[in-house]
Amino acid sequence: MFMMGFAVVSIISLTTNIWLGRYRQRYKKMTFMWLLMIHASIPLIIPLRIWLDTPKMFIPFFIGFAILGQLIGSKALTEKKKTANL
Repeated sequence: MFMMGFAVVSIISLTTNIWLGRYRQRYKKMTFMWLLMIHASIPLIIPLRIWLDTPKMFIPFFIGFAILGQLIGSKALTEKKKTANL
């Protein structure tokens, strides 16, 4: 059961942060909105992890998926801008 919970939280962490990473690129670095886009998924992921009863030892993986999602999302918007300028 906990492996299904791990998969669900990981997928939601990744996909949510892809979306947030795309919007983070619209704001100047270290502004309030930029920081909000980085941390906005936390109120979703923590209760989901607790509700699905995933062990605490998987928290670093969820953080890693969140960072990966932010990177993928920001690169997607950057690549879109590059192709639009050509």
